Amino acid sequence: MTVAELREIQALNTLVFETLGQPEKGREFKFKSLKRWGLDLIIGKKNGQKAFFVSEYGKRKAGDTYEEEGIHYEVTEVLYEMPKNKKLFAHIEMKNGRAYLVGELIEGSENIEILRLPAPSLLIAYLKKHKLHHLIEALKNIGTVTELVKQRGQEGKPYPFEQLPNVARRFLREAKKVEKEAGFGRVALAYFGENKDGEPRFRVSWLLPTIALFEINIAEKSDKILAAFK
Repeated sequence: MTVAELREIQALNTLVFETLGQPEKGREFKFKSLKRWGLDLIIGKKNGQKAFFVSEYGKRKAGDTYEEEGIHYEVTEVLYEMPKNKKLFAHIEMKNGRAYLVGELIEGSENIEILRLPAPSLLIAYLKKHKLHHLIEALKNIGTVTELVKQRGQEGKPYPFEQLPNVARRFLREAKKVEKEAGFGRVALAYFGENKDGEPRFRVSWLLPTIALFEINIAEKSDKILAAFK
């Protein structure tokens, strides 16, 4: 069998399930999400102007002054609750092929940017902090959408849905629930059966909105689902 013939067979038989819609780019978060991401919210001054900004969790205290990327910071207070009448929104922005998490405090028509950080670095650090290692292992690329890939064993002809074992069906069922909660998703599964030692062979690609993975409940569910598919 040629490579082209194998790819045709796999393309015809790979199971694809999609939760249609536009991938979510932004959503509202609770104040405690900042701590989960490893960040403190600070009120102080940036280059002498009153401002809100973030710093690594537990690194700064009132009275600290420091410089980062040519900006002078003065810490007046490390905040432990959301400033009155403000909400925290975060979204993904793409620039030159790279994803950035942008966070804003919003009150009425006023948007105050408090963070703009590389989404891959922040996401991986956050996943490490919460011991979501199966998500880290599956991460392939991060943009507005994150691709998660898990593969085991030699490729072959994929099984039809009716012949899938329970573990594969359970993965698809639970993945669809997460996609519904995230508002978007696409999972492609090629299950090739077991090898001579009775170990499963498969390839799965799962797309989820990056911003949704910054929600701890979605990240934990996704990690658990990936861990169970083996």
